[in-house]
Amino acid sequence: MNQSIMKTFTVLGAMCLGLILSAQESVIATRQANSASGRMLTMEETILSRSLSPENLYCRWHDDESLIVFKDGSSWIYNIRKDKEIPYSHIASEPRAFIKGQSIYLRTEDGGTIPIAESESGDITYGQFVSRNEFGIEDGIFWAPDSSKVAFYRKDESKVSRFPLLDITTRTGSLKEIRYPMAGMDSENVQVGIYDIENGSVSYVKADDFGYDMYLTNITWTPDASGLLIQVLDRSQKHMRLNLYETGSGNFVKTILTEDNDKYVEPQDPVWFVKGRNDLMIYRTDNRHGYRNLYLCDMDGNIRRLTEVDADVAYIANDGKYVWYTSAEVSPVENHLFRIKIDNGKTERLTFEAGWHEIAMSPDCRHYTDSWSSIAVPRVTDLCTSSGKRVRNLLTAADPTLDYAYTEISLGTVRSADGKYDNYYRLVKPKDFDPEKKYPVIVYVYGGPHSQMVKNTFLAQLRRWEMYMAQRGYLVYVQDNRGTQNRGAEFEKAIHRQCGQAEMADQMAGVNMLLELPYVDKERIGVHGWSYGGFMTISLMTNYPDIFKVGVAGGPVIDWKWYEVMYGERYMGHPDENPEGYAMTSLINKARNLKGKLLICQGAIDPVVVWQHSLSFIRECIIHNIQVDYFPYPCAEHNVMGKDRVHLHDKITTYFEDYL
Repeated sequence: MNQSIMKTFTVLGAMCLGLILSAQESVIATRQANSASGRMLTMEETILSRSLSPENLYCRWHDDESLIVFKDGSSWIYNIRKDKEIPYSHIASEPRAFIKGQSIYLRTEDGGTIPIAESESGDITYGQFVSRNEFGIEDGIFWAPDSSKVAFYRKDESKVSRFPLLDITTRTGSLKEIRYPMAGMDSENVQVGIYDIENGSVSYVKADDFGYDMYLTNITWTPDASGLLIQVLDRSQKHMRLNLYETGSGNFVKTILTEDNDKYVEPQDPVWFVKGRNDLMIYRTDNRHGYRNLYLCDMDGNIRRLTEVDADVAYIANDGKYVWYTSAEVSPVENHLFRIKIDNGKTERLTFEAGWHEIAMSPDCRHYTDSWSSIAVPRVTDLCTSSGKRVRNLLTAADPTLDYAYTEISLGTVRSADGKYDNYYRLVKPKDFDPEKKYPVIVYVYGGPHSQMVKNTFLAQLRRWEMYMAQRGYLVYVQDNRGTQNRGAEFEKAIHRQCGQAEMADQMAGVNMLLELPYVDKERIGVHGWSYGGFMTISLMTNYPDIFKVGVAGGPVIDWKWYEVMYGERYMGHPDENPEGYAMTSLINKARNLKGKLLICQGAIDPVVVWQHSLSFIRECIIHNIQVDYFPYPCAEHNVMGKDRVHLHDKITTYFEDYL
């Protein structure tokens, strides 16, 4: 699912942990203070409180020499050259487009408004994201570099089927219908419009490569605003064309490059033009050498690999001479900054502290902020020159957990089921751990695309609920498997046409490792996950019914034919073309295998994994006289939030306490 869905249960917390060793080794990080003297987490602290997060500093670049800094509810501008802080006030922006309802308007400098495109019906939407946020799409409005024009999405959902959601807050209850394009069914039609501010005219890009329901993504203006680059993807997601269009008329100019793959092509990034050039750009793909690398490409499609590393990389910035990027080449659980010289490919590593580094480059590429943490370090934010020299420390966070009974966590690897990869895991041990005792295990799982659950951050990506359960006597195990990101195309695409199979095999490799540990109670293994993790939870419960005694599945996908076109068909293909895969992965067919205690929690107005999934599974359990527990949240969507979230985690905890 998209990034906002993947973060359903990601709750920031903190641990005081020891120093991580080699990425290939199991690392034991233990809180040095006597945990018995600290108090245990409450459920409210686990879910809602920010008090246990490392001291937070957020900053973004304002211009070449100043940062806008946000901390403790206040904000100011820090000038890095003068080392001076001044109050921050919002600066009036240039004329901009805005959304009202399903239409798009232009706000003029004098405060007036001009319609750019007004919706003709309830099925037509302008200026908003399309394709359900897949393919890196987050916005629906794209300004030209010189602000002379603005491009925007037009989405037509008239052919998309409707799904009813029940609103219980009205006097007699009412239905709210949403457009939901299920796999194999009609999808939305997307177009790109271009509005010329000077003459007030709209032209539409003439993109007709693949018919009605192709995908148009990663819209990029040329630096001189004369051209618009769009990555055009066919519905099967096996063929992509990077096309150039003329912005005055929307006419097709040429195809610059193509990508084709028997499994799928997944464009996630725009192109980035080399500073000072209108004819040379930086392009990222995993389709050419097996890892998401950066390539230099001219407007005639001549392309060469820039980052020649067998690791996934992410673009940060360029100044025409250097390209800055972060990479997993040191370790998949670490993120480090590099720069490469464009003309000769000479590469320099710029960050060396073990951990996960988040980089924000100044507009002139002369400085960057490096905000990083590791399993031993809560958070450090430094200001550095573009060559990696540290100018000053902006923040070194204190350990926020000293008063709490945090327990031991270990990072390690287990071999994937196919024997090709080391999969990373974290294992949280119970409070007052005694290796002579036997402990129940809770496997927390997500396991789906676009996710990475284990990183060398201060928390090792720990969710505080895991620590809550560890403090109450459980071993908690979390592992990344094949199908997750940041490990290359072969690793990520291992799930194609059979979601859940490679993931389960890898999770079971981890579980089998746990079963060999003398302090693991083999008769008390539980599993919990949400969304894709809910699908994985029920998959594990029904495919390995003699291993898992208790499971809690939230918002689970039950059958991929009921999930959305864009995501579902990428990984599973069209239902008519892969009936065997859909049948093999459907949990409807597995309901009769359930032996353990299973609780399903579901937001009743979930627009992402619609109610049809879990209710159909419950219906199948009734048909086969299989007992299963079910708890809907009547006013919750896919992410159960607010006070409902406290209730949800209390429910999950109680279920494991009662049955595991």
